[in-house]
Amino acid sequence: MTATVILNADDYGLSPGVSQGILALIRQGRLSGTSCMTATPFWPQHAPWLTEVADRADIGLHLTLTDQQPAGPCPALAPGGRFGSVGDLMIRSLTGRLSGTAVQADLRAEIERQLDLFEAHAGRPPSHVDGHQHVHLLPGVRGLVLDAVARRYSRGSVYIRDCAEPMAAVLARGVDSVKALIIASLARGLGAAAVRRGIPTNRGFRGVYDFGPGRDFPALMAKFLAPARDRVLIMVHPALPDEVLAGLDPVVASRQVEQAYLSGDAFARLLEKMGVRLGRLQG
Repeated sequence: MTATVILNADDYGLSPGVSQGILALIRQGRLSGTSCMTATPFWPQHAPWLTEVADRADIGLHLTLTDQQPAGPCPALAPGGRFGSVGDLMIRSLTGRLSGTAVQADLRAEIERQLDLFEAHAGRPPSHVDGHQHVHLLPGVRGLVLDAVARRYSRGSVYIRDCAEPMAAVLARGVDSVKALIIASLARGLGAAAVRRGIPTNRGFRGVYDFGPGRDFPALMAKFLAPARDRVLIMVHPALPDEVLAGLDPVVASRQVEQAYLSGDAFARLLEKMGVRLGRLQG
């Protein structure tokens, strides 16, 4: 029996190598889709490249609230003109410091701006919304994301990435369990909140690892695929070699390893062996 799994590449628009690598994999049929960083300077140029694959891939917004410049003024959230680290944002979220009127206004405006930029350059609504470094899960952010999706788009047409996963499944897989459990705990309740607003979600989430050098990505992918289940979403971060990326991101080597494996014959054989078909959540 074949299971349909969603294999989604994050960070489209971060750099030329990231966008070109993801696009090549979509053309090859090795990805279900991608999530796009629309506040980057590359997005207006890279968005039209997706036109040729838009009818066979989920193309969504990768909401970015860390480590990058915002799409517009965020005086309370990014007073220096650049977002802080994910650690800083998590601390502010979990201590209630994203609930103030000024910060909420910044967040609401930035979510709208990044969605506007997606539509302006992609020429269509996103198929889904998720968050760079999972920021869409955070208290103070998630409600605004859900409200924006429910208000802007017809019921059921745009899905939200749900990163919830049972503890038993995380521990059984044994891949960076602490990190995976933290992300899963942050996602608790998101699925139910989305359902109340008529927003679909994936059913299961995998792909968390530390991007460290020397990791056996083929072995990790086999673990992420097992057991194969319909509508499970696995995130990946492939990229082609890119001098720009080297100045932006600390995990360049692992991105190139992912790119090479996902484009190769060994991955195709793994999918066949495990009875997995890559597909869109709503395609």
